[in-house]
Amino acid sequence: MPIALWALTLSAFAIGTTEFVIVGLIPTIATHLGVSVPSAGLLVSLYALGVAIGAPVLTALTGRVQRKLLLLGLMALFTIGNLMAWMAPGYEALMVARVLTGLAHGVFFSIGSTIATGLVPKDKAASAIALMFTGLTVALVTGVPLGTLIGQTWGWQSTFLAVSLLGIIAFVGSWILVPDNIPTNKPASLLTQLSVLKKPRLLLVYAMTALGYGGSFIAFTYLAPILQEVSGFSATSVSLVMLVYGVSVTVGNIWGGKLADQKGPIRALQIVFLLLALVLFALTFTAHNPWFALGTVLMWGAVAFGNVPGLQVYVVKRAELDAPHAVDVASGLNIAAFNIGIAGGAWVGGFIVSTLGLMATPWIGAIVVLGALALTTIAGYLDRQEGITLHATSTRVTGTH
Repeated sequence: MPIALWALTLSAFAIGTTEFVIVGLIPTIATHLGVSVPSAGLLVSLYALGVAIGAPVLTALTGRVQRKLLLLGLMALFTIGNLMAWMAPGYEALMVARVLTGLAHGVFFSIGSTIATGLVPKDKAASAIALMFTGLTVALVTGVPLGTLIGQTWGWQSTFLAVSLLGIIAFVGSWILVPDNIPTNKPASLLTQLSVLKKPRLLLVYAMTALGYGGSFIAFTYLAPILQEVSGFSATSVSLVMLVYGVSVTVGNIWGGKLADQKGPIRALQIVFLLLALVLFALTFTAHNPWFALGTVLMWGAVAFGNVPGLQVYVVKRAELDAPHAVDVASGLNIAAFNIGIAGGAWVGGFIVSTLGLMATPWIGAIVVLGALALTTIAGYLDRQEGITLHATSTRVTGTH
């Protein structure tokens, strides 16, 4: 693999860290800025909304910009956003910084795959994309707990300064290592993207994604306050719990991919959503004991992102049937749905915390995840009615009804 890929991987690591590290810092930010915990949780929503808007809209608007130039511009925007967060004098300035950083995130992952595949022969394209996305996984395992520890030790602003330094290194690495002649694909217009949103079966997949992640993030956004105020963990111990969670997520991603390969995306998603709902229900009762809470968080990580492979495979297979002219667009919009789910989940979670209290978030989140399970079951039923069997590697039409 060319060394330029490692510049993309580092960029993905920095972006993944700044997206999720905020979860471990919410109590610290709320105390320092003099805002409520739900208000601090809104910073998760604003970032995710920036990603959801940036991915489809800005990708379409910048489709003709030379790839390396766009990449450098995105990493500059990412770095500026984190520097703004570091120097933010108050809550409103921090909100603006999070939105700007989210916009860079959305476009980066939209063009990142194109850049990665342009660096290698066609037979190594999948491996190149996988290497780039490894940066996200490593961010969950190391960047988020380390960033949380830095913020708990030296103040939450120091975390954003550290991420800014990563952004500068990634910018310089991309400037030096990424070649100028990366091919530019014909951009997908906003009209093309809107045409995908007219397909009911694809909208169903996006709803599955949004509810699945929204339910999880209703509780996950407020995991740090739950660990500190209910389970009795110290502020510095939260970073260790986030490390446990990140390791478990890595294992869960691998397991979720194998499950989707073996049982097909629909059956795999049913299993993962059911397990996720059960874990969230369990947290309602286990959070009051630190050891039980730790075990529940470990199980939560194993299923929290285990639905990613199934959802991405399913949306691609459905797009091949419903919108064959815009498969990439359909896949990208699923990433937007993922972030809409995060934004909505964090916002709903904040409302729940302010009205019903912290410990209402796990069981209400579980109910929302059960909604995703219901939609998944409906999607499987509709597939069977159409005589279609969708697997990770093939699509078989057995008849029409």
